[in-house]
Amino acid sequence: MGDVIRTTPLVVKYRELYENVHFTWLTDFPDVLPPSDIQDILKPTAFNLEKIKNRTFDIAINLDKEEEACQLLADVDANEKYGFIWNNGHLDAATPAAEHKIITGLFDHISIKNTKSYPEEVFEICHLKFNLEEYLLNYNKSIAEKWQGLLKEKANGRKIVGLNTGCGNRWLTRLWPNDYWIQFINLLDHDKVLPVLLGGPQEDEKNTWLAKQTQAWYPGTFSLEEFISLTSNLDAVVTQVSMMMHIAVGHKTPMVLMNNIFNKHEFEMYNRGVIVEPETGCDCYYGNKCKRSRSCMFDLRPETVMNEVNQLLKI
Repeated sequence: MGDVIRTTPLVVKYRELYENVHFTWLTDFPDVLPPSDIQDILKPTAFNLEKIKNRTFDIAINLDKEEEACQLLADVDANEKYGFIWNNGHLDAATPAAEHKIITGLFDHISIKNTKSYPEEVFEICHLKFNLEEYLLNYNKSIAEKWQGLLKEKANGRKIVGLNTGCGNRWLTRLWPNDYWIQFINLLDHDKVLPVLLGGPQEDEKNTWLAKQTQAWYPGTFSLEEFISLTSNLDAVVTQVSMMMHIAVGHKTPMVLMNNIFNKHEFEMYNRGVIVEPETGCDCYYGNKCKRSRSCMFDLRPETVMNEVNQLLKI
């Protein structure tokens, strides 16, 4: 889902380049794409795949390295094709501009040297220049207004800071220790800040516990639509690398991003946030199991995160 959200700057760019441009976007995550900007948002059903194969496009883009997606780019009728394509039974670059992204996906020792953000990379793949075109993100304005009222009443004039405490199961090496969340929340100036615990069903037990240990408010778990709408009302977000990171960028919300296992240059912050990392670095590039006896995330101190939040909020 995150890759879908952070690819949307391409829509902004093509709108600048062409009048009356018509977009067709095939994705497993249609709910995050705004229908006001993208005319055809399709799920990859058999019917929709046939529909796409029977259309003619000026430009076709595939940024997914899975075989099915690459085969579709090979099959589709388009004047220009960018990204990843299926060629002679294997993944290939549709143009030489996509070769670097294939190589960085295969070799960590090359990937770790990359200094470009993900949007910058995908723009290059499409033979475009990235000029900080913003993300597009779909959310329910009525639900957002409901939460705006609830959060304002709860905050009573304080800044509202969302604390996204989970990171999914794929790379648990990203998790910040629970004790550090407690220390961090207790360090915040609660006369000026309302900390709001965020997460999905996986974090429900943890967030319920954290709320009992601190003065943070935990509103519960919600559907994706309500979660995205709720988070449109935050003054700042603290999160590990996760879906929340992409949502915050989509909402243009200032963010403190905790990173350890990824290349920090990959994340485009649009000058609205800061990336903090363990003082001792990390030995597990894209690793899902920590090599150390004590996770490097213990070396990302609560005081460091608190200071960055205060600077973002200017308090």
